[in-house]
Amino acid sequence: MKKLKNADELIALADRAGILPYFDCGAGLSVWECTNTRDWWTDTQADPWVWREVAARSRKVVYSKLFGGKAGFVSLRLFPDLANIRRDGYDFDARYEDGLAKLREKRIMDCFDNEPFIPSHVLKSTAGFGKGGEKNFPGIVTGLMMQCYLVTADFAYKVSKKGEKYGMPVCVYARPEDLWDMKGYDVDISVSRARLEKALAPYYDDNVIELLISGK
Repeated sequence: MKKLKNADELIALADRAGILPYFDCGAGLSVWECTNTRDWWTDTQADPWVWREVAARSRKVVYSKLFGGKAGFVSLRLFPDLANIRRDGYDFDARYEDGLAKLREKRIMDCFDNEPFIPSHVLKSTAGFGKGGEKNFPGIVTGLMMQCYLVTADFAYKVSKKGEKYGMPVCVYARPEDLWDMKGYDVDISVSRARLEKALAPYYDDNVIELLISGK
């Protein structure tokens, strides 16, 4: 396949393929496999690691940790169906009420009732994680992304008390419902699965399609 040259081409491929893992996960198609390895982590406009920030910020595709806890992209037309399957038909509140979600997950999700976009370090503090508080913030957030309740909506720098940016950009999380129209999410799961299988068939074999849909 032709090597990707910029973020726009990455976004177009993710939209066309429907699902595009970021790193090689045995699918045969990923950002890693479609780019020049010498450009990675160079912090230039040719760096695919920089492109993920552009893609997430564009809102043209979904960027999140979706495949075995690793990052990837999903087209807007397929994400509601993937969410329907990963959530097993539950919105988060219903999942918690039925005892299928933990209190630590709820503490994180409740933060988004007041603020739609929350940087990771702010979310960690607001939800009561960290020193003397709840544990395993990265693992809980990754689990919520795997279930399609959260996505990475942007990247932002931390700001010092003097108002100066510092460090590396951190993830800014959001609920997908606050970003996109999720119509189609509430159909029967079998319908969502059929649509995903049909859309992914030109790019992946049956075994890979199952792995991509399940996220395992």
